[in-house]
Amino acid sequence: MTLINIRNLGVVRSTPLFSALNLVVSSGDRLGIVAANGRGKSTLLRCIAGTDEATTGDIVRARGLTTGYVEQNIPEAVMRMSLYEAVRAALPGDQADSESWRVDILLDDLAVDMALRARTLAQLSGGWQRLAMLARAWVLEPDLLLLDEPTNHLDLAGIAILEGWLASLSRDTPVVIASHDRAFLDAVTNRTLFLRTEQSPCYSLPYSRARAALDDADASDERRYISDMKTAKQLRQQAAKLNNIGINSGSDLLVLKTKQLKSRADKLEATARPAHQERSAGAIRLANQGTHAKVLVTLDDATVATPDSTVLFSTGKRFICQGDRIVLWGRNGTGKTRLIAMLKAAIENPQSSPSGIKVTPSLVLGYGDQALADLDDKDTPMSVLVGRFELGDQRARTLLAGAGINVDMQGKALGRLSGGQKARLGMLVLRLTNPNFYLLDEPTNHLDIDGQEALEAELLSHQASCMLVSHDRSFIRNVGNRFWQIDKRKLIEVDDPEAFFASQFAE
Repeated sequence: MTLINIRNLGVVRSTPLFSALNLVVSSGDRLGIVAANGRGKSTLLRCIAGTDEATTGDIVRARGLTTGYVEQNIPEAVMRMSLYEAVRAALPGDQADSESWRVDILLDDLAVDMALRARTLAQLSGGWQRLAMLARAWVLEPDLLLLDEPTNHLDLAGIAILEGWLASLSRDTPVVIASHDRAFLDAVTNRTLFLRTEQSPCYSLPYSRARAALDDADASDERRYISDMKTAKQLRQQAAKLNNIGINSGSDLLVLKTKQLKSRADKLEATARPAHQERSAGAIRLANQGTHAKVLVTLDDATVATPDSTVLFSTGKRFICQGDRIVLWGRNGTGKTRLIAMLKAAIENPQSSPSGIKVTPSLVLGYGDQALADLDDKDTPMSVLVGRFELGDQRARTLLAGAGINVDMQGKALGRLSGGQKARLGMLVLRLTNPNFYLLDEPTNHLDIDGQEALEAELLSHQASCMLVSHDRSFIRNVGNRFWQIDKRKLIEVDDPEAFFASQFAE
C-alpha cells in the first residue's frame, strides 16, 4: 500500500538541494536517506512530515496518514520536562490520563530504567535524549515514522536497543531514516535513497549493497560519457576532412555528408551527461609529523578513578607504540573518558603526569572530543585559526573554504555552523597542530559518510598513532589495529571487536 507519493519534488534554499525527486514510500519500507552534510536530508524529512514546504513538485499522502517525526533538535520546553512527562506530553490532552499506560509500555520496550524516567531531559545524556524523542514520536503509534540521525550520541548499547526496537515493529510499518551510520543502515533498512542535486537514485537494497550498485552505475555513466565524447570528436574530425574534400571537389554529396556528421556529433554532445560528481562538504586532512620513539606511552598499572576517588579500573602493564590505532571501548560509565583525560593531561604536562603513566617527551598531541568543547560557540572560524596559528588572513580564509566553511560563514559565530561544519573545523585545527599522536573521542559524530571515509583514509595513509573512542562499528572495523576493552574493572586487550559488538546486540 502506497502511503507517500513524491512527484517531481525540488527544494532550493540558498542553493539547490535536490530536484526532480520521484519516490514512493509503501507499507514495509525501511528507507535510508544518504547524502553529504547540508544536502537536504533533514529538509526532505520535514517536507514529508508537512513542517516544511518544497520549492517545486508535490507530496501526496494517503488519506488519514499519521506521522511520527524525530528531529535532531529538542525544543527547550521539552528539555525542562522529566523523561516520563516529555513522552506523556506527546499524547493529546484527552488521552494523557486515560492512556498513560502507553508511555510505560513504550519506555519498558526501550529499556529505560525507572530512575531515568524521573530525570529531566537536560540531566540526561544525549543518547537518552534521543531515545526519549523517539518515544515521543511513537507513543501514538503513527502510520509512518521519520528518524533524523537517530544514532547520534547513542553508545553501542543504545544503538542495540534502537535496532532491536525497530526490528520489533510490525513489518508493515514504514520507517524513513536519514543517517550517516553505515552499520546501522545496513542493519535496519531495505531500501536506500542517495539524495542528489539532480537524479537521486534509489535501490531496493540496504546501504552497503546499494552503495556498491551506485558506484557501478556511476562508473558505467562515466565510461559512457567518455565514449560518447570520443565518438563526437571523431565525427567532427571526419566531417572536417570531408568538408575540405567537398569544397575542393565541388561535391554536393560530400557537403551533405559533412552536415550529417556534424549533426550526429551535436546530438551526442547534447545528450551526453558526465557521471555524478559529489560536491565535497569540506576536505578532511590530517598531519603526522612522526617521532623516532617506538614506545609513545607506557601504562604501568595506572588506576583510573572518578573525581571522588572511586576506582573504575586498573590498566595493568600496557604500551602504546608508534603506528598503533587503539580502539578503547566499554559500557558507559566504565571510565573511557577518564582514561582519555588522564592521557591528555600526561602528554600536555609530563612533569605532573598521573601515577602509572609515562609519555615520551617528543609527543605532540592532537585531541578532539565529541562535544567539540575546544571550540567556543561565541568565536568565529577566522578567530579560531588566526588566534591559534601564525596564519595570514588570506591563508586562513583559503583553509576554511577548503574545510567547507564559505566566506559568508567565516566571520560568524561558531554556534551558527552546522554540526558537520564544526566537525570539519575541528579536524582542520588538529591538522594545523601537526601532532604525532591523536586522542579522538567519537570523531565521526556529525561527519557525513564521505567525511568518515576521508578521516579513515587520512589515519591509514599517514600511519597515524592514535587512541580512539567510538561507537561507529564501520569506523572501528576499518581503522583499528588494536582493541582495548574495559571489563570487570580491568583493561584487557582482545583480537578484534566482533565479540564485543555481539555482546552488546545479544542483550
